[in-house]
Amino acid sequence: MKRKLIAAIGIAGMMVSIAACGDSDSGGSDNTGADAKELTVWLTVDAQNNWPELVKAADDAIKKKHPGIKINHEYYGWPDKNAKLDAVLATDKAPDVVEMGNTEMLSYMVKGAFAPVDPAKFENSDAWLDGLKASVTYEDKTYGVPYYAGGRVANWRTDVAESVGVKSAPKTYEELTAALDKIQEEKGDKFSAWYQPTRDWYAAMSFVYDAGGAIAEESGGQWKGSLSSPESLKGLTEFKNVVDKYMHGDKTKDESDRYIVYGQAKSAMIFGAAWEGATAEDPKNDKTGDLKGNLENFVMPGPSGKNIPVFLGGSDLAVPVKSDAQAVAAEWINALTGASGQKGLMGKGNLPNNKTDLATLKDDPATVVPATAAESNWFVPMAPGWGQVEKAQVLQTMLQSIGTGKKSVEAAAKEADAAIDKVINTK
Repeated sequence: MKRKLIAAIGIAGMMVSIAACGDSDSGGSDNTGADAKELTVWLTVDAQNNWPELVKAADDAIKKKHPGIKINHEYYGWPDKNAKLDAVLATDKAPDVVEMGNTEMLSYMVKGAFAPVDPAKFENSDAWLDGLKASVTYEDKTYGVPYYAGGRVANWRTDVAESVGVKSAPKTYEELTAALDKIQEEKGDKFSAWYQPTRDWYAAMSFVYDAGGAIAEESGGQWKGSLSSPESLKGLTEFKNVVDKYMHGDKTKDESDRYIVYGQAKSAMIFGAAWEGATAEDPKNDKTGDLKGNLENFVMPGPSGKNIPVFLGGSDLAVPVKSDAQAVAAEWINALTGASGQKGLMGKGNLPNNKTDLATLKDDPATVVPATAAESNWFVPMAPGWGQVEKAQVLQTMLQSIGTGKKSVEAAAKEADAAIDKVINTK
């Protein structure tokens, strides 16, 4: 999935009246707007460019059920969408359906921008992937429907692995580190056996969750940072070990250009979004030609002995609370995200929104790796102030301090917890 999800950091300019409407239970759960004559759907350009036939099929299903209804579509790029949405939500002309990155949902749910929906009205809702289900759930209510997912996998150069006698992808963390040790010794310190950007908190938190830790935990209705728990410190320490031993690039960087750096053939492995390896291999990025035909995705093993939990990116569909067509909007969402829609989305290279369909991908050699990796997943704390934690880049700052040696793991984690505690319960 060749895009990055933009973390929600708040809703600028949203009128108080939106929050006041947020207690409504009408979004898809009763007949509000059941006789609507018009429906406005906001999607990103991913749908417009990659699966317009699936959108049309959803339109056709609704038009058959509601003869004469007019369905309008507007498409937006990820960098532009939220500013436009924030502006329109302060008016009475809100769209009826809007696509959101799953990390964007929380701040809007906190502000009461989306109407609650009834999960029972959506196909496969009882099997939604845990990470996606979490992204549409706030204070025990559901405010959206998972659309599709994108996972994270390990990717390495088989030619480099074979040069040190490793013939197949590792199945355990011990096999992985043993192979990387050989590669690092063979290639020297100007080469990264594993190019792992220090500020990549998605990867770092996978180590934390693998060790049984968490970013923050809830108790008695209050959230508190837990990065300095023994379990979290164990995961952070192992992440630091990886960076110290195998990462010989700039230790102040994030993951935004990882696929470009990988294409420079100065590293043997990455752990990132499933599309990054193929993008690095693209002639535009494969600067030496060394990557072509030599890359392999594999499921990232964790130090725990299990597959490492991965962050699931993806999209959700929500109904703004100001929509006058909430019931029909919910029907349209179900038409797009239901069984036939999920089959179509999987055919376009996406992971489905549910465990049942995900299991079918494990039977196909072309999809078994991302499907298997996605089975174990985690999501951000669904706390009211999480957007402020992301905005302040608390995790990135902690990780850079750890990776560069500026602070010990314990000191950096303690400082991060204190920063989290200041804002995580603030709406």
